[in-house]
Amino acid sequence: MDSIRILDSHTGGEPTRLVLEGGPDLGEGPLDQRLRRFRERFDAFRSAIVNEPRGSDVIVGALLCKPHREECDIGVIFFNNVGYLGMCGHGTIGVIVSLAHLGMLKPGVVKIDTPVGVVEAQLRPDGFVSVANVPSYRKARAVSVDVPGVGVVTGDVAYGGNWFFLVEHDRIPLQVSNVEPLTDLAWRIRQALNAQGYPDVDHVELLGATPTARSRNFVLCPGKAYDRSPCGTGTSAKLACLAADGKLAEGEEWTQESVLGSVFKGHYRWLDREQGTIAPTIMGTAHVTADAKLLLDPKDPFCWGIRG
Repeated sequence: MDSIRILDSHTGGEPTRLVLEGGPDLGEGPLDQRLRRFRERFDAFRSAIVNEPRGSDVIVGALLCKPHREECDIGVIFFNNVGYLGMCGHGTIGVIVSLAHLGMLKPGVVKIDTPVGVVEAQLRPDGFVSVANVPSYRKARAVSVDVPGVGVVTGDVAYGGNWFFLVEHDRIPLQVSNVEPLTDLAWRIRQALNAQGYPDVDHVELLGATPTARSRNFVLCPGKAYDRSPCGTGTSAKLACLAADGKLAEGEEWTQESVLGSVFKGHYRWLDREQGTIAPTIMGTAHVTADAKLLLDPKDPFCWGIRG
């Protein structure tokens, strides 16, 4: 029987499960190569950590590993109920707060190696964490998609560490009570968008007005679970669109509210105005919820998780 040491946290309501000990041996090399080995050789481990009966479709896993880039302090590979993530903003905040809880980090700057580049996090004395994300940009503006059962939907395709389709939305109020119809709408949009020429987009972000922040969102993740937090990579993608449209000045603060009402603060600086590439920074906080060991017994018929 294998024992896996984990620490659970939530960032604005969205859970992260940090794997500290007992993870698969992914060898050496760049993290994108190790992620490939993870997918090809150890995908059952991914499922066992985040899926039922030990987890749920909401949990994002974070495998702590040795960094490849010399300037980095730690390496992290993020995964969820159906696969792997390039980056994860809420997960990064959760990892930093979790390591601080264990006494492994003190307030200050931490450089993190990820499969899509270097991320710089700063743990502040007040417990908040700022995350300088990977370069982000808008790929396509005002893409119209014919969604079966819905009609034509228009939005932007943007990258913030993961691929997003961002839609200004007023059809259904962005409230927790409307999670089921919002999920159905976002899933239909994603399927139509993938079929109409954007197969890499696996997150749909519905955006609307709110009196308590500059924007509210509902983000549907790849495995059909919605993001309880304002979504760090989704906020980065939103900042890239705002910058490209000239609607948010460099360094100006943006407040992004989740469907639960939790908030990330964000801003950006230009990397390349001509190419529309920005360096986004988001800030939020997380709370540790459990320190535990998971047991993997190969004799258990559900050892490797229940996959939908």
